[in-house]
Amino acid sequence: MPARETDRGVALWLYICCAMIFAMVVLGGLTRLTGSGLSMATWRPVTGWLPPLDAAGWEAAFALYRDTPEFRRVNFWMTVEDFRSIFWLEYLHRLWGRFIGLVFAVPAVWFALRGRIGRRLGLALGIAFLLGAAQGALGWYMVQSGLVDRPDVSHYRLAAHLALALAVYGFLLWLALGLTHERAARGPHGAHLGLIVAGIALTAIWGAFTAGLDAGHIHPTFPLMGGRLVPPEAFSIAPWTADLTGNPATVQLVHRWLAILVLVAILALWWRIRRAPPGERRAFDLLAGMGLLQAGLGIATLLLGVALAVAALHQAGAVVLLSLAIHALHASRRV
Repeated sequence: MPARETDRGVALWLYICCAMIFAMVVLGGLTRLTGSGLSMATWRPVTGWLPPLDAAGWEAAFALYRDTPEFRRVNFWMTVEDFRSIFWLEYLHRLWGRFIGLVFAVPAVWFALRGRIGRRLGLALGIAFLLGAAQGALGWYMVQSGLVDRPDVSHYRLAAHLALALAVYGFLLWLALGLTHERAARGPHGAHLGLIVAGIALTAIWGAFTAGLDAGHIHPTFPLMGGRLVPPEAFSIAPWTADLTGNPATVQLVHRWLAILVLVAILALWWRIRRAPPGERRAFDLLAGMGLLQAGLGIATLLLGVALAVAALHQAGAVVLLSLAIHALHASRRV
C-alpha cells in the first residue's frame, strides 16, 4: 500500500532531524580540526545552554580551561581573548545537540498525541531517542579523556562518538524512507549494497582513528606512503589489534585501503546495472559519482596537509556517501 498522506508529515520531520544530525557531524569535524573540542571543561546538559555573559563569566570559564592538560602543554600562551576564539565552536556544537533533542522530542509527542505514530514506529523512535541521549553522554565521555592527563581526546572514544552519530542518522533516514516509499521484502542488489553501507561506516570509523591520532599529517603522498605501498613503520606494534587501531601509519594505511575497496565495490555495482533503465539506475549513478568525489576529497585532504575546508568537506562527503548508499539500498527493495 502507498504511504499514508499523514506519514509524509512525519517523514518530513525525520528528514529535518537527519539534516540537523548531518550538520552536527560537520560541526563536530570542524570542532576537532580547529582544536576547539576541549575548551569547555564542564558538562551541564540541562543548565549549560547559556554561554558566559560577562567578563567574570569568561574569566571563570577560562580558569577551568587553564586547569586542563591542553592549556598547560599546548595552549599555555592563550589569553582570555584567544580562548573565546576556540570556545564558540564547541559551544555551538553542544547547543546544536540540545536543539536536535528538542526538534526530535517535541514533534514526536505532538504526532503521537494525534495518532500519527503507530506502535512499531513509536518503538523505533523511542530507540532513536535513547541512542541520541546516549550520544550526548558519549560526547562528554570523549571530552573527559582529554581533561585528565593528556592534551587530546582518546581516538577510540572519538571513533565511538562518530559511529553512534552515523548509526542514529542512518536509522532515522531509513525510517523516513520507509514512510515515503514502498519496499519489497528483498531486492536484487541488497547484499552488495549492504556490504557497501557497512564498508562506508567502517571507513569512516578508521577516518576518526586517523583524525584522533593526527595520522593524516604523516606520509602526505598518494598512492605511496614513504615511497612504498606499505610504509616501514606500519604493523610494528604488538598485538596486531593494537597496531590496526593505534599505530598512526597503519591506521592511515587501513583507512586508505578501506576507501579504495569501498570505491571498487561501488563502481562494480554501478557497472552491473549500467544497462538498466535510467529511472532504476539513478540512485546508483549518484552513489558512483559521490564515491569518486569522496575519494578525490580524501586524496586532496592528504596532499594539502589536512587543510581545514577540504578536510571538513571530506567528512561531510562521508555522510553524503552513506546517505546515498542507504537510499540505494532502500531503492533496491522497493516494489
